[in-house]
Amino acid sequence: MKNYILEYWSKIESEEIQASNRVKQQYQKLVDEINSPRDPWVFDIEKANQPIHFIERFCKHSKGKWIGKPVTLELFQKAKIQAVYGFVHKDTRLRRCREVFTLVGRKNGKSTEKAATGLYMQIGDGEGGSEVYSVATKKDQARIVFTEAVNMTSQSPALSKHIKKRKTDLYFPVTFSKFEPLASDSNSLDGLNVHNGIIDELHAIKDRNLYDVIKQAMSSREQPLLDIITTAGFVRESIFDSIYDYACRVLDGLVEDDRFLAFIYELDDREEWTDFRMWEKANPGLGTIKDYNELAANVERAKNDPDFLPTVLTKDFNIRDTVAGTWLTYDQINNEETFTMDEIRDTYAVAGTDLSSTTDLTCATLLIMKPGPGSDKKYVLQQYFLPGDSIDKRIREDKIPYDRWAERGLLTLCEGNKVNYSDVTRWYLRMMEEYQVHPLWVGYDPWDSQYWVDEMIQYGFTMEKVRQGAQTLSQPMKELGADLQAKAINYNNNPILKWCLTNTAVKRDDNDNIRPIKGQNQRQRIDGAVSLLIAYTVLFNHMDDYKALV
Repeated sequence: MKNYILEYWSKIESEEIQASNRVKQQYQKLVDEINSPRDPWVFDIEKANQPIHFIERFCKHSKGKWIGKPVTLELFQKAKIQAVYGFVHKDTRLRRCREVFTLVGRKNGKSTEKAATGLYMQIGDGEGGSEVYSVATKKDQARIVFTEAVNMTSQSPALSKHIKKRKTDLYFPVTFSKFEPLASDSNSLDGLNVHNGIIDELHAIKDRNLYDVIKQAMSSREQPLLDIITTAGFVRESIFDSIYDYACRVLDGLVEDDRFLAFIYELDDREEWTDFRMWEKANPGLGTIKDYNELAANVERAKNDPDFLPTVLTKDFNIRDTVAGTWLTYDQINNEETFTMDEIRDTYAVAGTDLSSTTDLTCATLLIMKPGPGSDKKYVLQQYFLPGDSIDKRIREDKIPYDRWAERGLLTLCEGNKVNYSDVTRWYLRMMEEYQVHPLWVGYDPWDSQYWVDEMIQYGFTMEKVRQGAQTLSQPMKELGADLQAKAINYNNNPILKWCLTNTAVKRDDNDNIRPIKGQNQRQRIDGAVSLLIAYTVLFNHMDDYKALV
């Protein structure tokens, strides 16, 4: 029997196939485990090939020029299937993999592959009463893979003879197994007993509740599988970013998780998108499943259409980005550097505060430049505030993990239904008392802030108005953008600030002055970015005095 993992790896090593660094990491680990098994896991070639044989023997295409023809899997698909199904316990022969994450460019056969493996998990995996679910936030999205499975079954005499299409599912009476679409608004999220959960387009899921429900519903099965396949998306700090980051940590060896596999087909560098030789990294089906000419046409259009570029980068090449019209790209914003509080202890800072009352976040920022020859590095420390009474509503409506941020200490939940500005004052005082971080000037938006300003003055803070107009903010915002792109700002990888920055758009006046505004989605908060910009404006106004002190 063929070992497609070794064959695929050989072609990657010889550069006959262009693969991303993350794909290389995964297959290097798999090859090492085949050659030197790690107790108690072994590679069973028969188990590895069983789903491949099932798919190519029984599953038929239902669309386009291939309609009615048998599904013939590509090498990259066969290698991945063997990796998922082939590693088993040496005694029980139960499958090792419990979760697989696949990031791949659009039009690389995702729906066909998942419909076929879903049918295998329903009737070919030897599981009595198997429950297979195609999962998405909305029913229409969940039905894409399910509908492909229905059509695939109808095209196959062998499958249609035994699988019955019912009103809401596909049913296999021999083992009482079903295949069903499932969305977050379904009435059947409780009581699930999942053998195979298929999450298509993870990037479209804005909170992790649906993922957690499916994950927990697998606990009573002997060898369940959560199968996630997606392109990148535009929503930052969502469940997609969480799973992607976890996958990278596993591949990098920072987290040990034998039961999690990740196949990340992406460009290794944003600049590779114009190099046709690199396109295969994100599109392993290019030239067979995905049309090369169509991709080339999209690239040419993106070169001349800035509004179309983010779509091509994100959907064809899996470069995480922000939507068209936002201030900065994700790559320009992203900085995963961190620091400890001891590193910024006993320093002077400038501060910026963006106050809110009920729906928006309040944010307090300390901006620090540490003394040192030739050092332009800036450090950003932030604390966010939200009314505690509205936290559940905000999580539900904004689809943002405020509760998890609060657990990490990044977000203070104020008592009642509005932000208590005295909590902001207390945070500044605590930073001074515990860490000796002393703000020389505290910038603020004068709107609705007088009583808080009076309170801060009573505690000895020097307060400075920063009006929210383009004339005031334009140059500091340009300086801030340049520093972010140069990775000159260490913001401690704060996920809330990163999210706020990705939501920030700009408005320009006739003199090319800019100021921050919310992007297309008015529920997406920018308060952290505004707070940082206020601090930058204060720094801009007092740079010489500040440098003289530090």
